[in-house]
Amino acid sequence: MKYILLPENGVRRLSFYLAMEEYVARHIHESDCFFMWQVEPSVIFGRNQLIENEVNIDYCREHHIRTYRRKSGGGCVYADMTNIMFSYITDDENVNFTFNRYINMVVLVLRKLGVEAWGGGRNDIMIGDRKVSGNAFYHVPGRSIVHGTMLYDTNMENMVGAITPTNAKLLSKGIDSVRQRIALLKDYIPLSIEEFKDFVRTNLCEGELLLTERDVAAIEEMEKEYLSDEFIYGKNPRYTLVRKRRVEGVGDLELRLELKNGIIKSANLMGDFFLVGDVDNRLLVPLRGVALERTALEATIPERVDDLVLHLRRDDLLSLLLDDAAPVS
Repeated sequence: MKYILLPENGVRRLSFYLAMEEYVARHIHESDCFFMWQVEPSVIFGRNQLIENEVNIDYCREHHIRTYRRKSGGGCVYADMTNIMFSYITDDENVNFTFNRYINMVVLVLRKLGVEAWGGGRNDIMIGDRKVSGNAFYHVPGRSIVHGTMLYDTNMENMVGAITPTNAKLLSKGIDSVRQRIALLKDYIPLSIEEFKDFVRTNLCEGELLLTERDVAAIEEMEKEYLSDEFIYGKNPRYTLVRKRRVEGVGDLELRLELKNGIIKSANLMGDFFLVGDVDNRLLVPLRGVALERTALEATIPERVDDLVLHLRRDDLLSLLLDDAAPVS
């Protein structure tokens, strides 16, 4: 696996590194690539999340925390210079294989340092019962991108305040709660953050690939999409009905429907789930013009939806659409 280097030192905006991942996936012809990066205080939320649901915008403005959207699914995370972001780009398009391979690679590196790490939940790396890394993925044609956090350390107040109400009492309780659920790597290894980065690179990569100034210019051009208001804030179409549910192994789902006389005019699916297929063209667009009743929905929804949203069952989606009292078992 090749380590990707920039022809410069220094810290860029988070959006640059998202564009860099995509650029490497689309234009660098190496089967496996990896790089690490750090950013000034930033919040990054998933492709299918609504910023107003996930980010405390007032707190972020007050504390100079930038907000960004990524193209992968999953939940909202906080990053700063005391933790590390990992990016892995590979030729393999099998979601489960790619994701598990990446998780196992990182777990193995941590175990070499004597850390009893393991892969847990949908996308996490755990130390004991505490989370030290959360990860997400998405596809471009022919390539897969996996990226995630590594909590060497973090500003706990910003982590909690950026995504929860700023009421002092709630913030204090939130910090106490988060401290019980996350692990900071600095508490488990004798290495500084730079020593840890060197260890990861040495153990994961053989050789390096230095990007050119022309590559950087192309990345900066690609970055413009990530900085656009339309991408960050998204399109919020009209809706007349909102249905929410947490599905075990899938995540939080929020279905927004615009209805007229019981007919679906438009549909949008939000949440921290992982996309693995074209949910727009294979699910949401076909729902337009369909009556919101079981027979019509069953005739429209594909037999399999877990190849659109990871681990989602057709019965759970129907249950959400029809607002059944409980998910179908």
